Amino acid sequence: MTSHDVVDRVRKALRTRKVGHAGTLDPLATGVMVVCIGKATRLSGYLTCQSKRYTTRIRLGVETDTLDADGTVVRTSEDIPTSVDEIERAAQSFIGLIEQIPPMFSARKVNGQRLHRLARSGRTVHREPRQVEIHDLRVLGLERPFVDLDVKCSKGTYIRSLASGLGDVIGCGGSVEALRRTESGSISEDACIPLDEVTEATATQFSIDPNEALADIPGVVLTDDQAERFCHGNEVDLAREVPTPCRVNCEHGAFWGMGKSEEEGWLRPVCVLRDLERARETHPA
Repeated sequence: MTSHDVVDRVRKALRTRKVGHAGTLDPLATGVMVVCIGKATRLSGYLTCQSKRYTTRIRLGVETDTLDADGTVVRTSEDIPTSVDEIERAAQSFIGLIEQIPPMFSARKVNGQRLHRLARSGRTVHREPRQVEIHDLRVLGLERPFVDLDVKCSKGTYIRSLASGLGDVIGCGGSVEALRRTESGSISEDACIPLDEVTEATATQFSIDPNEALADIPGVVLTDDQAERFCHGNEVDLAREVPTPCRVNCEHGAFWGMGKSEEEGWLRPVCVLRDLERARETHPA
């Protein structure tokens, strides 16, 4: 199932076209997918930028054209490590900022064309390496030929490329056998519901406050007068340093939208989600 398939099923379940997601999952992958509904789709760009955490099972000694178990085997090796220590030493070399070349079987575009479509037509094209960051990488266990990893990484990281690279460093090659996203930003599996259980009722019950979903982004609090200016799309003089980007809240704690620093001490609205009149009804003066 593709990420688009997930969005399409949520659209049908909730009877709305205004649905988006905050981070593509490979068809092989399972786990957390943050779905934005209605006006919240305007927050998807901020949510996509957050770090992700995965658990993955890598098959050592097997390389495929897609870098995972769905592909065609292109090389095998019997020289698989027997020691977890050897794998841990190799894994440590990937922690921090690294360069990754996007896989040919991916949704990235080159000259306006999706790489996976080019790959399926038998073409391989040059891809520029992209800088990503591996925040944490731990070996959970080794059951030859499989090794299990826990990975926390920046957006845009391909776990398939990481698996292939780890296999290259070890010397036997490798490909992803299984992949599960366990966290997206501050949202973990515990906060999620199965796709088959998505209805209008459960969507309301399990919706997450933007302040919680965007907890990694600093916030600012506005007075009622400042909030009124913000809601009308006007800049607000806070007379203090404004983080960029930032969550914007009213004095009562409600989420109003997203802003950024325009110049020293000034807050510029970027995304206003709170309806001013509705907010007045909720928190009358």
